[in-house]
Amino acid sequence: MANRSHKRADLVGCPEFRRSLEMDRRGFVKAGALGLGGLSLDNLMRAEAAVQDRKKVSREKSVIILWKRGGASQHETWDPKPEAPQDYRGAFGAMSTKVPGTQICDLLPRCAKMTDKFAIIRSLHHDQPGHSAGDQVMFTGYPPNKANPNVNVYPSCGSIVAKQLGHLNPGLPSYVMIPRSLPGVEAAYLGKKYSPFYTQVDPADSSTWPKNGGKFEVPNFELTEGLSLNRLDTRSNLLAGFDNIRRDIDGSGNAAAADKFQQQALDIVTSSKARDAFDLDAEPMNIRERYGFMERYNAPTPDRCGVPAWSQRVLLARRLVEAGVRLVTVDLRWWDTHVKGYETMRDGFLPRWDQAYTALLQDLEERGLMDSVMVIAWGEFGRSPKVNKTGGRDHYPNVFSAAVAGGGIQGGAVVGSSDRKGALPKERPVRPQDVLATMYRHLGIDTRVKYASFSGLPSPVLPYGDPIDELF
Repeated sequence: MANRSHKRADLVGCPEFRRSLEMDRRGFVKAGALGLGGLSLDNLMRAEAAVQDRKKVSREKSVIILWKRGGASQHETWDPKPEAPQDYRGAFGAMSTKVPGTQICDLLPRCAKMTDKFAIIRSLHHDQPGHSAGDQVMFTGYPPNKANPNVNVYPSCGSIVAKQLGHLNPGLPSYVMIPRSLPGVEAAYLGKKYSPFYTQVDPADSSTWPKNGGKFEVPNFELTEGLSLNRLDTRSNLLAGFDNIRRDIDGSGNAAAADKFQQQALDIVTSSKARDAFDLDAEPMNIRERYGFMERYNAPTPDRCGVPAWSQRVLLARRLVEAGVRLVTVDLRWWDTHVKGYETMRDGFLPRWDQAYTALLQDLEERGLMDSVMVIAWGEFGRSPKVNKTGGRDHYPNVFSAAVAGGGIQGGAVVGSSDRKGALPKERPVRPQDVLATMYRHLGIDTRVKYASFSGLPSPVLPYGDPIDELF
């Protein structure tokens, strides 16, 4: 059978998935080494300067968002329905866990042994059934742009964090996206300097793995055009590069890009902080193997989605928050299981998730980071309660689940429930805004702060939402 890992974007998955792939491809070409936001280190230093006059400094806390893009099925993860009719409960069973009375999908045995380390929310809901529209709601707390849901009208939670809190570690970006852009993660009216730092290079690319003789190097530490952290190793080379840049800028009559912020950016890249944080190859091999090196799962037919080998992305996120990045979003796509979803979940998503997620929680606990790092694992929606005629489940925002851990969250807690078929919230409905409010409280974000929107009118960090106290 031919290798499916390089299918054309217009031949894979559901129509919206194909459009998203095409958007990703165009965006990557446009971004080049600078990242989709054009976010360079001198811009990051400007962002830092913008918050230097803040009198209150956030506690040293961070967040990892494990973004299960495509929409993971609640039935095949955290909310199985073993008593429901066959066409609702699906092909898998339910497994008892370390927490008495709590069952999860029986293809998550490692998670079942660690349910005392994380909490489950089973009653999330919103009203946006499209991928990009759902992304916007979950990352911003606001409705999407109806004309183009791929574009942020409101700033992402990561951009809010960068705006209000700045850098926890002056040598690192405050907001990182692994590996590239997706709808909902941009800064909107806060400005590009609060966009995420995109790694661009992907730890899921097996050519970067040690067993294949590869090396993981982030090309995105750009001071300005022509200067790169990984290409220039000495301060003298960097200063020489800056001299060339300054001459070019002075000749154009625009010296603003070679100001004190670039000097601060220079101080960053000539130190070891950023270089060490992104140096995935410095991680001991036993830890890397704990997360896993499973090869990507290639979809057998064009109407199904494959599964990137994203376990090492999760490990990189741990390295970054440990070093001082405030918020890291990890793209764990594509849980878009419209066709023969059981096979894709069984052979693709669930074994990779079971290994990587439990490795992260174990890692955080061993490093004493569980209290300071909150981990939110969710996607833009769930899947339809009834299995469709092709053996899959379709987009479904009416009820879905999330797993949350760390940051003081009580392991073993289950918040809310869905009805017998997993079709609607039954008890304690939870909105995405409530999860965001919980995350913001952990970080010390003031959700009452308002920023001038594109219309000129002030918009608060969240339109509504309350922290979920039952998690603590």
